[in-house]
Amino acid sequence: MRIARVLVGEEQRYGEVVGDKVRLWTAAPWHQGRPTDERVAMSQASLLAPAQPSKIVGVGRNFRAHIEEMGYEVPSLPSAFLKPPSALLDPGGSVVLPPVSVSNHVEHEAELAVLIGREARRVPPERALEYVFGYTCANDVSARDLQRSQPTPTHGKGWDTFCPVGPWIETELDLRAGVQIECRVNGALRQQGHTSDMVFDVAAIISYVTSFMTLFPGDLLLTGSPGGSGPLADGDEVQISIEGIGTLHHGVRADRTDSGAAAGGEA
Repeated sequence: MRIARVLVGEEQRYGEVVGDKVRLWTAAPWHQGRPTDERVAMSQASLLAPAQPSKIVGVGRNFRAHIEEMGYEVPSLPSAFLKPPSALLDPGGSVVLPPVSVSNHVEHEAELAVLIGREARRVPPERALEYVFGYTCANDVSARDLQRSQPTPTHGKGWDTFCPVGPWIETELDLRAGVQIECRVNGALRQQGHTSDMVFDVAAIISYVTSFMTLFPGDLLLTGSPGGSGPLADGDEVQISIEGIGTLHHGVRADRTDSGAAAGGEA
C-alpha cells in the first residue's frame, strides 16, 4: 500500500494511491484514519511531504563509502541528530540554498526514511520493525562548511527546505535482501548504494534511538546516505530513487534575499 498526503483544492488529505487515483482517508493511518469512498485523480492532487512528524531523527556515518569520503571513523553506535520539522520540503518543491555569505557548499544525501507507526520507547531490536508503518525517500541536505565548522550538525542540516521527503509512504517494502538507493542531479548519477551496506540496519537504529527518546506515530528516521554525496547549485534538478518505493523529485534555487545572512541562517 502507498499512502500519500495530498492537496486537493485547498484541503490537505491523506489517501491511498491506487493506479492514477487517490482513495482519500479520514486521517493518516498512523493516527487511526480510515478509508472513505472518496476518490480523486492524481492529476487533480498535489503531492505534499507524506508525513507531519513531531521530529525527524537523522543517522550519519551509516554507509562505509560515505564514512570514508567524509574522513570519519566507523562509529560504535548510530550517530543520531535531529532535523526540525520546518526543514521538510514537499515533492516538486525547491531546496533554498543559504546566502553565499553564510554557506557556499551544500550537498545532497539520498536516504531511506522510516515512518514510525506507533509510539515506540525502549524497543528491543528483535521487535523494532513492528513499530514501522512504512518507508519513503529523503534527501538529508547538508551545508558541509557549516557542518564541519561547528560541534553539532544542527546549523548545517537544519535549514528550512533541507529535508525533501516523498513521494509517498510504501508499506510493503521488503528490506531482508536490501534495496538500492540512487541520486541523480540533472540526470547524472551521483549516488548509488544498497541498504545491505548499512553499518546499522533499521531495527538497530530504532532500538538505539528509542533507548533515550520516545518516537511517536508519524515521526521520521533518516537512515544514512551511501557514498557520492556532492554539491548542489542554483537551478539543479534532483531525483532520489529507492527500489520498491519510487522517485522523489525536487529542485534547487538560490536565496536571493539579504535577510538570511542577517538572521544567521533563516532561509
